[in-house]
Amino acid sequence: MTKLVTPLLVKDLRERTGLGMMECKRALVACNGDIDEAIAMLRKSSGLKAAKKSSRTAADGSIGVASSDDYGVIIEVNSETDFVARDDNFQGFVKDVLETAFNTQEAELVALRANKRLEEKRNDLIQKIGENILLRRCKSLKAPVVGSYLHSNRRIGVVVGLTGGSSELARQVAMHVAAVNPAVVRSQDISESVLAAEKEIYLAQARDSGKPEAIVQKMVAGRVAKFLKESSLIDQPFVKDPDKTIGQLVAEANSDVTTFIRFEVGEGIIKEEVDFATEVAAQIEKIV
Repeated sequence: MTKLVTPLLVKDLRERTGLGMMECKRALVACNGDIDEAIAMLRKSSGLKAAKKSSRTAADGSIGVASSDDYGVIIEVNSETDFVARDDNFQGFVKDVLETAFNTQEAELVALRANKRLEEKRNDLIQKIGENILLRRCKSLKAPVVGSYLHSNRRIGVVVGLTGGSSELARQVAMHVAAVNPAVVRSQDISESVLAAEKEIYLAQARDSGKPEAIVQKMVAGRVAKFLKESSLIDQPFVKDPDKTIGQLVAEANSDVTTFIRFEVGEGIIKEEVDFATEVAAQIEKIV
């Protein structure tokens, strides 16, 4: 016997899935009013929709960070737009992923993506919101002392490890890293390939000045030294007290920086720029 699809039944399904009223009604009609079958059908549909949207660039989103005294995790979850990134449902998913990574100390990206519960929740979110949602990055660190910082807009997050001091000191260093974005902890950590590329640029610039080669080499040496100092966390002036470097700040607490991880939403993603007029013209051509 077919069950009557009532407004109350549609309302119940909508509250349980977060989907639109007409989509819920169609599912209930197709399943003869069986709400459990309707939910199963919508979940399958959600997976199909997620697959279709997976090729779309998700360059916006949110960073999540969590830390204890000696352990820290940082994640990036992407959406297609800033509007969705600020949505409570999206932020709830970010929180769920972060808590799962932190509580299980399973901060491997492959493992998190393979987590069935999280993947189902991601697919449901895609179904509800209508954008591609992607767990892009996840890293963790262990150190004697760990601190973290998340910028108020949730677009930049940092986790820092120290050899001593306190979590608050590590948090202060993390705030500095968020603001200044150093490349490495120490100048010697910069790779030879990066350093060589910088030297080539400085050399070309210096030779354009027309100065003698001996002067050119001195100019290059000076610029390289400046580059190393500006790129090194411990050599940078502390943003809250420029009279001391980060190295001096941590040394005052008998501490040192072991490592840091800094995520900024969308960094490294090439977002395709679509010309609206060209897109409309292409659509008209298809119709004609």
